[in-house]
Amino acid sequence: MRVAPARRFWPWTRTLGGAGLLAALLGWLGAGPFLAGLRLIDGPALAAAVGIGALTTGCCAWRWSLVAGGLGVRLPLPTAVAHCYRAVFLNATLPGGVLGDVHRAVRHGRDVGDVGRGVRAVVWERAAGQVVLAAVAVVVLAALPSPVRPHLPAVAALLAAAGLGVVLLARALPTAGPSRWARAARAAAADVRAGLLGRRAWLGVLVASTVAVAGHLATFVLAARTAGCTAPLTLLVPLTLLALLAMGVPVNVAGFGPREGVAAWAFGAAGLSAAEGVATATVYGALVLAASLPGAAVLLVRRVRVPTGTD
Repeated sequence: MRVAPARRFWPWTRTLGGAGLLAALLGWLGAGPFLAGLRLIDGPALAAAVGIGALTTGCCAWRWSLVAGGLGVRLPLPTAVAHCYRAVFLNATLPGGVLGDVHRAVRHGRDVGDVGRGVRAVVWERAAGQVVLAAVAVVVLAALPSPVRPHLPAVAALLAAAGLGVVLLARALPTAGPSRWARAARAAAADVRAGLLGRRAWLGVLVASTVAVAGHLATFVLAARTAGCTAPLTLLVPLTLLALLAMGVPVNVAGFGPREGVAAWAFGAAGLSAAEGVATATVYGALVLAASLPGAAVLLVRRVRVPTGTD
């Protein structure tokens, strides 16, 4: 079976894109901002990051368990926590920043005998988290000063237009009959109703997503303080939100790339310094890696218990 050229080269494109962004930042600012923040990481910062990471990982695992249960694939919470820790570790150490999520989706699907539902559960769980992050970002960026605040009305209008276009397209596509589009539309609608909006799922998904976003923000603020940034929270929180949004772009090297680029721009545009932004984003990446180390233990235990050829 031949692999389409776009699918074959896309992973390389993502990695090269992230590497290109990092190279551009190194050429602009040098290695100083990357190394300066790392030298300031101490024991209390690492301990706080591990604690916050446990909270956010637990929330993501709870959300995943709720969505999977709504889709009819059982996922006990302890299993979800272990898989999420492993996914965070792989995301923080491998190119692209999503391979850990792909791994947990496929692994869970194989465990329950339905790879399709396993993958869809992770897709919808991740989508729910991104939607809540975007909603929190819109509220915070509208309420607090930031470089993008003057442009929010135009962004909101574009998002509203895009949402309306999606709704109109969904209504125009056939929802009955045997066509591929009709089957996909029916499956997506059923997944959203059962996995995200189900009576037993929607509140937990909302709470878990909101707490997880708060945890990621807290880690970023911790990174900023560790890197020596003394800006007030009213200025710092919007900047860290912009960097968090940039992490959703799957063009990076082990999470590094767009996050540092957006942080450099946002901090500089807000009257701080680009070097401060890069140092903060770099420390954030290091703290997330430290908080994900239990995932390395999960991966190691799995490798020991299961022969390599069958995992």
